[in-house]
Amino acid sequence: MPRDLPLGNGKLLVNFDKSYNLRDIYWPYVGEELHTRGDISHTGVWVDGQFAWLDAPEWQRTMVYDDETLLSNVTLNHSGLQLQLVFNDGVDFTRTLFVRHVTVTNQANHPREVRLFFHYDWHIWDDAEGNTVLYAPALQSLVAYKLRAYFLLNGQVQVNGSVTTGITSWATGTKEINGAEGTWRDAEDGELGRNPIAQGSVDSTIALHIPDITANGTAEAFHWMAVGEDFPEVSQLDALVRERGPLAFLQRTSHYWHLWVNKDGLDYADLSPETITFYRRSLLILRTQIDHAGGIIAANDADVLHFSNDTYSYMWPRDGALVANAMSHAGYSEITRDFYDFCNAVLTPDGYLLHKYNPDRSWGSSWQAWIGADGKPQLPIQEDETALVLYSLWQHYTIFHDVEFVAPHYRTLVTPAADFMVSYREPHTNLPEASYDLWEERRGILSYTTAAVYAGLDAAANFSMIFGEEELMNKYRKA
Repeated sequence: MPRDLPLGNGKLLVNFDKSYNLRDIYWPYVGEELHTRGDISHTGVWVDGQFAWLDAPEWQRTMVYDDETLLSNVTLNHSGLQLQLVFNDGVDFTRTLFVRHVTVTNQANHPREVRLFFHYDWHIWDDAEGNTVLYAPALQSLVAYKLRAYFLLNGQVQVNGSVTTGITSWATGTKEINGAEGTWRDAEDGELGRNPIAQGSVDSTIALHIPDITANGTAEAFHWMAVGEDFPEVSQLDALVRERGPLAFLQRTSHYWHLWVNKDGLDYADLSPETITFYRRSLLILRTQIDHAGGIIAANDADVLHFSNDTYSYMWPRDGALVANAMSHAGYSEITRDFYDFCNAVLTPDGYLLHKYNPDRSWGSSWQAWIGADGKPQLPIQEDETALVLYSLWQHYTIFHDVEFVAPHYRTLVTPAADFMVSYREPHTNLPEASYDLWEERRGILSYTTAAVYAGLDAAANFSMIFGEEELMNKYRKA
């Protein structure tokens, strides 16, 4: 199932589904590792003795982004509870910090207390074993951790000019063991048990109580999750949020993405405002799927795990090259440079790229065999993936003319890949030797792969020409 609201910064990626459930938390790479296993992390509200999770059908729900940003704008109305909730969520543009801002409107004609509940279903490092979640009294927060991953959960309430920082209550406990559903069930009576610590297969819930919201009045609350490698790191990030205020991080992130998506002042000619808005939104969503280490990741959600026990959180060189080419034409050279650095780092000594890669540049899972049905060795590749990287890199150069970036890759990426494509030939036709097709359905000599190899060799010849290597240029042109 797709994710309707991805929010990220290239290191931390948070996904919401169509019912506004938090489903995926990826860190420290986009697509790797997943710390929730895609299970639902619930958000709920209690008022006047009644409770509702935000994915309940009684809510009228509108889920969009703020214009030209990677901040969500989610409006929920519940006539039975006489409440409106407006959420603005975002991942800070540089820090591994997820911030949620909720504006609560009391639509009743009398003052009321409203309690907000934020639940997390932990599978830290994609595993429910050996997790710990604890209440840290000095920080008035919960901390979940395993190995070198720490998640600090805190909050703040602002009502009638008063600001209270720290969670009001909490629950820690086990789930998925002996029928235990988790601490989110503890929230449904409006009270949490305050168990100080739990280990193993655990989850956690925090509460923010907002007292005395006047009739038809509003109040604000913030919840944030600081992510890091150890307790001091997340504690320091939490202290920074307390010092500056959580709203400051949402505001600066909004400004950053507005600048980012308008960086080149393109001339849109007679395109409609709706088309321009869609183009900018596409760029922003695309950016959430690109990792800081250069991996352009195909797709990031955990649902596919439940029927294939694998994901699409991989960098296919073909997909990455096509996206990088589009991003180059959109003016984002800094993103495409990182992608070519990635490809340069993972190119095999023989000059070809493999099926797919993890965001950390290790080999991805693959079904492409190293031996054929005839018992003879074969390369487990789709040759168009190698070729399209060279094609895309040449497009990048023609747009940006950044010779200082391209030059180091000429001998380590361009010529090794081109030499491989020259040599990897079917002897009778001189066409590219058999490899797997782009849909990964069959192995053979394919028209698309042949065209991609032609484009890749043409790009290599162009690079050889500008670097004054006529012999190589002629070699690649002739091939």
